[in-house]
Amino acid sequence: MTNKVSPQAVPSTISDVERDTGVAKETLRVWERRYDFPQPLRDPNGERVYPIEQVHKLRLVKRLIDLGFRPGKVIQYSTDELQALTGKASSKGDAPSAPAPELQLYLDLCKSHQMEALRRRLSQALLMMGLKSFVIELVAPLTTLIGEAWAAGQLATFEEHLYTESLTVVMRSAIFAMPQANASNVGAPRILLTTLPQERHGLGLLMAEAMCVAEGAHCISLGVQTPLLDIVEAARVQRVDIIALSFSVAMNPRQVLDGLAELHTRLAGCADLWAGGNNAALKRRRPPFVRVFELADLAGAIRDWRTRHAAA
Repeated sequence: MTNKVSPQAVPSTISDVERDTGVAKETLRVWERRYDFPQPLRDPNGERVYPIEQVHKLRLVKRLIDLGFRPGKVIQYSTDELQALTGKASSKGDAPSAPAPELQLYLDLCKSHQMEALRRRLSQALLMMGLKSFVIELVAPLTTLIGEAWAAGQLATFEEHLYTESLTVVMRSAIFAMPQANASNVGAPRILLTTLPQERHGLGLLMAEAMCVAEGAHCISLGVQTPLLDIVEAARVQRVDIIALSFSVAMNPRQVLDGLAELHTRLAGCADLWAGGNNAALKRRRPPFVRVFELADLAGAIRDWRTRHAAA
């Protein structure tokens, strides 16, 4: 059966879907043959393209797989059924728990596009809580809530981007306001922060940078999607002690493990590898050469680094 794309449609290419959902291209093709889903259309060149409704469903399927479900068990469910199942599985109960009222308020501001009000409220919370508490107690759970709302179709992609940009403005200002460790400071680890080329989500990286700066580390951020060879070269030129990488649930776990293995080989022990994020690869099959931390663990990790190097 050959389905043609209507002129009004704005479907996603298979590369877009892989990047957006974290489901590999080859997996999409296998599911198409085995489960008859997804059911891509064809563009004028005969290439697969995916309507937004199918991309939305794939996000939910991927979320459930990350929570331990098998594709064959969930892929035939409707979008509404997948949303209900995701809520139950995420809350580990019979019904999804409602977000805390203060988090719901931030989510409502995103949904109603009140971005100035969102930034003001975030800035006020930062002043009251201090940077570390702000990151751990507010930003981390709020970002998880925003991601879940986006995956469930309750938040449009552009609304999730507006949240990201608003939070980035607030966080960057806070980081710049912190006393910056001098590159020559004894006991201040030099930390290079970035993501691999397939990882375009940067909020986890920004939160990690804030925590490290608050602990007196000298941070060098390359932003997201840095090629592996450039990470290695930057580590050499900047003489870094640690390379810190962030991995979201959207990145394909196989690409996470392959990228970490290649980076470890190319670094040849010249810098420690740290990683964080909610990607399944870090929870199920974490490589022995990578230290995996939650945001709240970074302060202790930096103190441990100082202790080890003071004794060396």
